[in-house]
Formats: sequence, structure tokens, C-alpha cells
Amino acid sequence: MRAMYREILSENHLPSISKGIEDETWLVRFVGCGRGGPVQFECSNPSDFRIEANGVVYAARSIQLSTLPASPLLIRASDSTTQQQWVTQVRLTPSTQSSQQDVAAPPALSADLKEIAFPSRNTDSQLKRMKRDWVIPPINVPENSRGPFPQELVRIRSDHDKNRSLRYSVTGPGADQPPTGIFIIDPISGELSVNKPLDREHISSFHLRAHAVDLNGNQVENPIDIVINVIDMNDNRPEFTHQIWNGTVPEGSKPGTFVMTVTSVDKDDPKTANGMLRYKILSQNPESPTSNMFTINNKTGGIITVAAGLDREKVPQYTLIIQATDMEGNPMYGLSNTATAVIRVTDINDNPPEFTAETFFGEVPENRVNVIVANLTVTDKDQPNTPAWNAVYKITGGDPTGRFSVPTDPTTNEGLVTVVKPIDYEISRTYVLTVEARNEVPLARGIHSPRQSTATVSIRVIDVNESPYFEPNPKLIKLEEGMMPESTLTTFTAQDPDRFMQQSIRYSKLSDPANWLRIDPNTGRITTIAILDRESPYVKNSLYNATFLASDSGVPPASGTGTLQIYLLDINDNAPKVFPQEAEICEKPEPNAINITALDGDLNPNAGPFAFELAHRPSDVRRNWTITRISGDYAQISLKIGFLESGIYEIPIIITDSGNLPMSNTSYLRIKVCQCDINGDCTDQQHIMAAGLGTGAIIAILLCIIILLILVVLLFVVWMKRRDKERQAKQLLIDPEDDVRDNILKYDEEGGGEEDQDYDLSQLQQPDTIEPDAIKPVGIRRLDERPLHPEPQYPMRSAAPHPGDIGDFINEGLKAADNDPTAPPYDSLLVFDYEGSGSTAGSLSSLNSSSSGGDQDYDYLNDWGPRFRKLADMYGGSDD
Repeated sequence: MRAMYREILSENHLPSISKGIEDETWLVRFVGCGRGGPVQFECSNPSDFRIEANGVVYAARSIQLSTLPASPLLIRASDSTTQQQWVTQVRLTPSTQSSQQDVAAPPALSADLKEIAFPSRNTDSQLKRMKRDWVIPPINVPENSRGPFPQELVRIRSDHDKNRSLRYSVTGPGADQPPTGIFIIDPISGELSVNKPLDREHISSFHLRAHAVDLNGNQVENPIDIVINVIDMNDNRPEFTHQIWNGTVPEGSKPGTFVMTVTSVDKDDPKTANGMLRYKILSQNPESPTSNMFTINNKTGGIITVAAGLDREKVPQYTLIIQATDMEGNPMYGLSNTATAVIRVTDINDNPPEFTAETFFGEVPENRVNVIVANLTVTDKDQPNTPAWNAVYKITGGDPTGRFSVPTDPTTNEGLVTVVKPIDYEISRTYVLTVEARNEVPLARGIHSPRQSTATVSIRVIDVNESPYFEPNPKLIKLEEGMMPESTLTTFTAQDPDRFMQQSIRYSKLSDPANWLRIDPNTGRITTIAILDRESPYVKNSLYNATFLASDSGVPPASGTGTLQIYLLDINDNAPKVFPQEAEICEKPEPNAINITALDGDLNPNAGPFAFELAHRPSDVRRNWTITRISGDYAQISLKIGFLESGIYEIPIIITDSGNLPMSNTSYLRIKVCQCDINGDCTDQQHIMAAGLGTGAIIAILLCIIILLILVVLLFVVWMKRRDKERQAKQLLIDPEDDVRDNILKYDEEGGGEEDQDYDLSQLQQPDTIEPDAIKPVGIRRLDERPLHPEPQYPMRSAAPHPGDIGDFINEGLKAADNDPTAPPYDSLLVFDYEGSGSTAGSLSSLNSSSSGGDQDYDYLNDWGPRFRKLADMYGGSDD
């Protein structure tokens, strides 16, 4: 550092120096030229004075004039880069009222106010370099000052005010710029004052510029910068960033385990004691196992464990009250605030699962799977539904074949002993399993599973009635086809797995598609009831399947099925047939022969090769046709003559197979001989299938159709005649509304006889005549009048009314009623409206004559009710 300047307060810089120096009074500032590195300052009397890093010396306490130290104050400055050091002295002297400066100062100015003068400059020549501007030390103003306001801070002065009047002003934020009105200056005296209390947390410093002008407004001095620093006061409490802090720590943690960090902030200057915070734990709840389970780093706020014994099962959570204090934790001057730290003790697997019993019991029916036979219950002190609590079960003994498993119930944490493979009572009646319970995660280090983590499970197997089974199933036997009925094939029996049950087995047939077999219900012996035919449609690939049922006598009975497979060996029992059965050939023997083969239901060697030969009858077969063998299975037939008339010809061909006992058969090949085109195709309109019927067959079909039509017509005629006869007979019957019994019941009084009754005889002479509807009131009808609906037409009679019509009508009705066995037992249509003398009807006694059909059986009238019994007596009774 090239130089070290010092600026010592004059006597009037010390307020009331005659009485003493107040605390935090600004005394002097040392400034370096700044060529080296950072400068560090040290004070020789730190108990009374302190020097800041910016070189400003303050009074550390209030000092009275009588206690001022006699020796000078030494200030040491060190350059950390060059390691150079400088030492200077600061002397404090009491102020005097008769100094030379006071005489020259205006009488209205305060003598104890710090004065800032504009740096002098050479005004003779503008070409000369101006001297370096002075470094104006900042003005420190404590925040939250109580006044009185305005409060003088400093005086601005120019050397030119000795010979002329000047005007002073300041500009910048806080003066003429927002926030305006904080700082004001007396334009004549240059006194700079603060007009209101300052808040460092709002604005920590102000940068103003002072100006000096003459009365004409001409600038007489270059503006100088004035920095006003707001001195921090401890006016803000620490504030925690969260009021409640949550942290976790595993149980069983060792001392020194980090838990969490709490932080708080203070709006005061963190470079001073006002913003330096210290933390402490005020309380712990619960105080178990000790009251000091945790500690906190007083500077960083980090919380760690200081004692062992964290056990979640005993204390799952701790609550700490944390205090933060500024002034470096000074309880007397510092401001404090508190927050809550909630520390949750997390679970570790330090408690193994333990069974609630040493032995568990269960039972299961044999052959059952996916059945729960026992529930194993355990207890675990760890936190439920966590890996340290969830149990896992393992079978460690008693199940070498793996027939059981023990899954875990996710809700109850129980072990479910389950059967996963069928159990046979005849093999093992009981099982004793050893089951071990563990957690999903291993136990914590140093903890071992106790004896209670293993249990025994005793399982009893229940015997049930099992189904009989056939052995082998299916059973295969080989036989030759053609075996006669009542032949014994084999014995197909079943085994009963229930060795400890005395039961009998009965057999029955369940499936026999061709109905060839019979089984003995007691012995299982199988015999035939029909001839076995390999060529049957129920036989597939020479194999015939039949299913049988075996049922035991248990309660409830059980049954099993078995399949008998019969492999039928082929015998030569089927004669060959020609194939195809129909073919076409041209009239002229063009080179278009017909290739034929044979079909044989048997297998080789009972089938091909075949021998083909034309039959000797009829004689024209060999004369017109020839057959040539191509191979063992094929032959060729062609015309032997030069021309054959078009038509349908049936050629008998004798085919012989190659069986051990060969079988021959005469098969007919239907050949259509037709006219052909140049391509050798038939030009006939009809195909061989349609022409194959023949003329005779078509005529026979037409005759059958004609005969059927004639029969239908005859039946229809007979039916119409019978219907007409029934209609004529029913015309003579009375309508139900004109029941003669109702007419008779109307005679409920006695008159003067038939002579005095006047009747309209025209109605009796013309019974078919009906009154016109127009002359009769609607809805009014005579009691003996026929209904209005259409009636069957009667035979036409003469319209001339003469007395003979009534007699003929009555006689015809009587004859129809006597000869019709289906007619009612009374003459319903015989309406007797005329009873006077001279009636041509004759006496009604003729109804009882022998000619009235007295020889008929009228006993069935007794079944018609009490009203017809009288008629039955009249007609069916004896002459007596």
C-alpha cells in the first residue's frame, strides 16, 4: 500500500466532548489507497473502541471525560496480500469554545456539527489536472431514531463562501427523488438533516450528491457524493421458516445420529450481533427414557441424538420446543422466538412374529384341493401393515411331497394352511407339519428368532367314498369281425380305492353306439348280442368304442367310467362293386373307352387286385362290348361293334376280389350311348341322370299320379254327398230357439177348448214363409219363430196353399226323425200352431205306433237328463 491517510475528528466532531462520548459514536475513519489486497484493521483498546472492516472507529461504550485514556489509541492496518503493516495514533482531546475555526464560522452554525468541505481545485488554468477528489467518509445514521426531527447530520461547506454567497442543495433518492422528503439541506448554511426515522430493513443506505452554486445559479464546485448508511438496531425477532418441523429417526439409532435441521431468519443485519442467531432445545415430550434424548447445534440448527434407547414400541414420537435467539444468544439483550419439532420414531424389524399357540389342528377330506385346513395366528409388536410386521410362513418339516402351502392373509396376517395336491386317505391318515413364521424383511442386527416363531400343525385326513376306476382305461382288444351273438369278448372290471370300506361294485353299459355288447352287472364279463361288423358306420379306422359304468354301494354311491376299444380284424365278407355306376360313350367306337374300378368294403388282401369279366347273359353284352384289364384295380370297357344306337344300356360285370375265399359279384354299369360332336362330347339335351329313369319308369310315375288324383276326386264326391245328406236331415230338426218343450210350457192355463181358439192357418199352410223384416218391430219375434240367420234350403214345394201341405210336412219330418240315429229325441221343427177340428194332420197317437220305430234302442236318452227320461220311457218302453 503506497500511503495511508487518516482523518481525525476535530474537537467539534465529538458531541458534548466536554461531558463524554456516547456509545456507537463515529470517531474517525481510515482509508487505504486500494492498491493492495484487503486491509485488516486492529484497535489497541477493544474494550472502549472498535474498528470496523471499512476503517471506521466507533466508541464501544459510553466514555466520560474523566475516564478518557491518557495514552493515544493505536490503529494497526495489515495488507493480507503483501503482509505490509502500518500503525497510526488517534488522540482524543476535549472540545474548546475559542478555536480559530469558531471565530470564522457564522454565528448561526452549530459548532459541534461535522463539516464536509468541497475539495479545492486550481482555478487559474483549466488545462491543469485537477487534484484527486477527496474520499468522503459515509455518514452513519441509526435506524428508528426518536428525534427530535429534523435532526442535523452534517454541514456541507465550500471554500468560496468566504468571498461570495453560495447556495447548497442535495439530489438523489431520499432527497428530490422517491422516497422524497427524507433528507433536507439548509441552502444557506449547508446543514444536511434527516426528516424522519429510518428503517434499515427497508433501505439500508442512501447515495446523495451535494451541489454548491452562486446566486446566479452558476456551479462553483464539482458535486460531491455523500453516502448515508443506516445503522442497524435490534428491532426484529428471529422467525422460523416453519412453525412445525417434522422429522424421523429409526428406532434403536446410536447417539450422534442426524435427525433434522431447523432454520430461522432475522431481518436485522446478519453481520452484526443483531442478526446472529443461536438455537437451543427448551423442552422434550415425553421425557423417556431420558429427558435429553436430542441436542441441537446452536449455530446451524441441526438436531442429533445424544442418548440410546429409542424404541418405537414404547415411544413412537417426540415433541421438541426449539428456541432461536439473536444477539448471539444473549438471553438478556437478544430477541427470541420458538417453533415445534415433531420427531417420529420409525419402525425397524426388531420384533419377530410369534405364534399364539404351540400346536394348531385341522382336518380335510381326501382328494380335496384348495381347501384351508387351519388358520395360524401370530403377534408382532412392530408397526402393522409394514414389511417389519407382515408375516411370511414356511413349512420346514412334515410335508416331503409338497401337498400343503401356507399363504398369508393380507388383512389379518394369519397363515392359511392350504391343500394344494390331493391327499389319499389310504396312503396317509394324518400329517404333522412344522411351520416357521418370519417377516418380509430380515430382523435387525443382533435380534434372533425366538422359539415362539415356530409352531406345529396337526392335520387329520377324512376318508370319503371314492369312485371305482377301470384298469387299464381304455382297454384294447382285437377280434375278427363277424363274431356271432352270445360270444364272450373279455372281462372289464374296476377297482375300488376305498380299501377300508366294504363295498360291492356293479357294472352297466353307458355307451354302445351299435348295441352290440352286454356286460354282466356283477362280474363285468362282456358278451356280444349282435354280429360285429367292421364295415359298420359306428366303426372308425377298424376301432369300435364302448363305455361302461362301475358304481359302488357307498353312501352316497360313487361311479367311474371305462372305455373298451375293440379293434376288428377284417374278413372277406363284402363283395366288390363296379365304380362308377354310370358313364357315357359315343355311338361310333371312337377311341373313348370307359375306365372302371371296383369298390370293396374290405381291406387288403381281401379287396384288390380285382378280376373283371363281362356276364354271359344277355348274349348281346359280349357281342357289343369288350372289357380289358388295365391293372389289378382298373379295367377298360369299350364298344366292340362299329355302331350302337343311342340309348341307355346296363352292362353286367362280374368282379372278383382277392380274398382267401374270393367273393364275386355281378355289378351293373349303366352306360348312355349318345351322339357325339367333334370333341367326343354327347350332344343330347338330357344328362345321363335324367335319362337313366327310362320311359317305362316315367309312364309308371305318371299313372300313379293319375290314380292318386282319381282317388282324391272320388273321396271328395263321397264327402260332398254325405254332407248333403246330413244337411237334408238337419233341415227337419227344430231350431234350438223353437224348442217344442218351450212351446208346451206356455200352456199354463185352461181355456174353452180347441174350438174357441182362432189361429192363422196361413202360417201352417206355408211354414217356409217368413214375415218381412220391415213390418215387424225390431227385436220382437214369436216364440216358435225360426231364427233370423240363414237356414239350409228345403226342397221346393208348390206355393199354392192347400190343406195337404201340412200333413206331408209332418210325415216327412217324422220319417227323418225315426231313421236318423243322430237326431235329438224330439221333433224340434214340428210347430203345431193349429189344433182345431178337421186338421189334416191326423192323430198324434201315430208317434207311438209300431211304424214309428219302436223297435229302436232309445235307452241312451236316459243319459241326457231328467227331461228326456220320459221320452225314453215312451219310445223304448214295452207295449204295456
